[in-house]
Amino acid sequence: MLKSVAHLQGFTLRAIDGVIGNVDQLYFDDETRAVRYFVVNTGSWLAGRLVLILPIAVAQTDWESRQLEVVLTKKQVEGSPDIDTHKPVSRQHEVIYMGYYGYPFYWEGPYLLGSMTDPTGLAMQRSVVAAASGSKAETKLADSHLRSTKEVTGYNTEARDGEIGHVENFIVDHHTWAIHYIEVNTRNWWPGEKGTDLPPLD
Repeated sequence: MLKSVAHLQGFTLRAIDGVIGNVDQLYFDDETRAVRYFVVNTGSWLAGRLVLILPIAVAQTDWESRQLEVVLTKKQVEGSPDIDTHKPVSRQHEVIYMGYYGYPFYWEGPYLLGSMTDPTGLAMQRSVVAAASGSKAETKLADSHLRSTKEVTGYNTEARDGEIGHVENFIVDHHTWAIHYIEVNTRNWWPGEKGTDLPPLD
């Protein structure tokens, strides 16, 4: 099922023992177009602190009530590593984050999510991450390719023969959490049209 990122913004995230907060934005990989993290505003619970939640933590999505249920506790989220959304998320930060939750590294493998093709499969490997794996990752850290949907919204979009418009939205597959389309507003170039979807991203 394809859903827009604009629709996902504001969704409530509910942990096993209560509400965590609301989706503020998403971080995606600018090479694979995979959604890597939900950035969640914790509101009054943690004084508006922003926390990262991986899509593999999502157990159920209720589109009608605009709610994502995650297999985490509030205590786990409260103790998770801090993030500064005003700065790029580094691979070193991701290693620390993955180690905290016991997640496998998504960048180690041939598929969209590392060794797995979908979030469910990756979640099953949670207990596989060991200290040795963490040490291995730290010795050959690559640059992170994460981009914020909030940051990229508004970027100019150009074809080979000129400007088309600007990025207005993203369309994701909620099963794989991969971006399939970028919605572009073409009004300045094509009067009367609100926008168009670029071809699927392979």
